[in-house]
Amino acid sequence: MRKKNSHKADPPKQTFAFNAPAASSVQLVGDFTHWQEQPLSLKKETSGLWRVSVELPAGTHHYRFLVDGEWRDDPECTVRVPNPFGSENSVRVVA
Repeated sequence: MRKKNSHKADPPKQTFAFNAPAASSVQLVGDFTHWQEQPLSLKKETSGLWRVSVELPAGTHHYRFLVDGEWRDDPECTVRVPNPFGSENSVRVVA
């Protein structure tokens, strides 16, 4: 007799990308990585686009990129909010 699967489905993966052909490293940091405590490294494609996919729960998530150690905005994101450091965080809403 088979048991029914009672756990909820994993949240859908969200893909983040940053175009930086000359960069040595690109990291995704945000409220979901506890900012710099657990940054996510993006993988560089031959085109120079860096990409990572992560599971995010439903809700609003603030994030930024670290490109070769420098904070960068997501140029593809149109929703931004001021942060305490005088710059802006990008916002990703997961339904």
